Amino acid sequence: MTEEVPTEDKKWAAYRALEDRILNGAGRAPAEQRARAFGNAGLSSPLAELIDKVATSPTQVTDADFAAARAAGYTEDQLFELVIGAAVGQSARQYDAGLAALADAEAEDGG
Repeated sequence: MTEEVPTEDKKWAAYRALEDRILNGAGRAPAEQRARAFGNAGLSSPLAELIDKVATSPTQVTDADFAAARAAGYTEDQLFELVIGAAVGQSARQYDAGLAALADAEAEDGG
């Protein structure tokens, strides 16, 4: 009889595989640039503006943001990878912040 892997462990493993693919997998955008998009830090203009909007205010992203990045020499494939990386990176930061807030609340309650 084999032991069942808890659902949370499967979800965590799937997330880690996604993060690894974004940061280390083959792609059109260089791995260093994908890591910067994931962390929303260290990018140059106009890519920095696009990635920051994706991470912090995605409803504000416009066709003009993509046009500016394409005019700076980024391809559609590169932009796709960088935007996905930015979105996943931001969601990871929000998830981690939520877990930290829960841990703090539990510590304050003594449990």
